[in-house]
Amino acid sequence: SAKDMKHRLGFLLQKSDSCDYGSSHSKKEKISASQRLSQEEVRKWADSLENLIHHERGLAAFRAFLKSEYSEENIEFWVSCEDYKKTKSPAKLSPKARKIYDEFISVQATKEVNLDSCTREKTSHNMQEPTLTCFDEAQRKIFTLMEKDSYRRFLKSPYYLDLVCPPRAGCGPENCKRNHTHTLDCNSNIISQCA
Repeated sequence: SAKDMKHRLGFLLQKSDSCDYGSSHSKKEKISASQRLSQEEVRKWADSLENLIHHERGLAAFRAFLKSEYSEENIEFWVSCEDYKKTKSPAKLSPKARKIYDEFISVQATKEVNLDSCTREKTSHNMQEPTLTCFDEAQRKIFTLMEKDSYRRFLKSPYYLDLVCPPRAGCGPENCKRNHTHTLDCNSNIISQCA
């Protein structure tokens, strides 16, 4: 449900328990810089899709947004391709490639991504002898699709806007000024204040 998604995303973005509603100042002071989500980092996500998805918490926020739009298969495919390219063992290439192909590219795929027939055919041909680059073209197409479409909507959505706007006073639900169906509402305010 949307409520569960908000809770999970809030948890992912917090990365620590130091920002719960009853947190003391001493607890907040203990948060290391690497655990904080600064306004500067969040603003960089608007510079490019690369900045967003190469940041762990940015990726989590974007994934939650795509899930709300029922198009999370795009980012899942992109992440799977990134993971695939890190495969060290040649023996693992073929089974990993087959799994990605079956899940995202084949006509029977459970999470089929939107590829043109030419790219799909080329990727299918690459499956005969999988290499680390066999999904590159398909991954590029999906990246471009996300960049031109869902990324732009993400930047205008509460998933992003609630993180980038200045912190408000207090972390409690009574202080949340926005209350959208698919927002992070209080969770994102907590994150902003801990930055």
